[in-house]
Amino acid sequence: MYPQTSRLRLRRFRPDDAPALAAYRSDPAVARYQGWSAPVSPEAAAQLVERFAAGDPGEPGWFQYAVELTSTGELIGDIGVRLHDNLMQAELGFTLSRTHQGRGYAAEAVTALLERLFAEQGLHRVSAECDARNTASARLLERVGFHLEGRRPAHSWIKGEWTDDLLYGLLAADWERCHPVVRPDGE
Repeated sequence: MYPQTSRLRLRRFRPDDAPALAAYRSDPAVARYQGWSAPVSPEAAAQLVERFAAGDPGEPGWFQYAVELTSTGELIGDIGVRLHDNLMQAELGFTLSRTHQGRGYAAEAVTALLERLFAEQGLHRVSAECDARNTASARLLERVGFHLEGRRPAHSWIKGEWTDDLLYGLLAADWERCHPVVRPDGE
């Protein structure tokens, strides 16, 4: 079962998601702090969707969740999770269409996914990093419980310039203090 809230559903990508993915990933404001460059062609989006749909969220490596509105089924973004080989830790990243930013959707989707990662998959730690100039993403990570663990000055070469990276982490124990988990086995 994929995470769901009253407003959002996280699910596997489908072929018909390609046009929406191409649209929001082609927005220069959305792509600004990301590893891809806008525009994203319809062909490239179709290939991405095919690759995303083939992933397995329980296996090591990246899995990309589609984020859709439950009310309309509209694809509004995606969240990637890279599960480590040890199956006890992961990294995450998120992208939301500009027209849906500022409404709490990203925090809601990330929170629902963290609940799944900690409560259902039993992860010990989730980490994230972001461009230090991306203050909205940094605030979101802190709002959902991540702790700033460090800053790597001029660490990433993105779009023709060196950027600082902010490193965030969240331990299962810290998550559970703020979000009590009811495990299926009763522990």
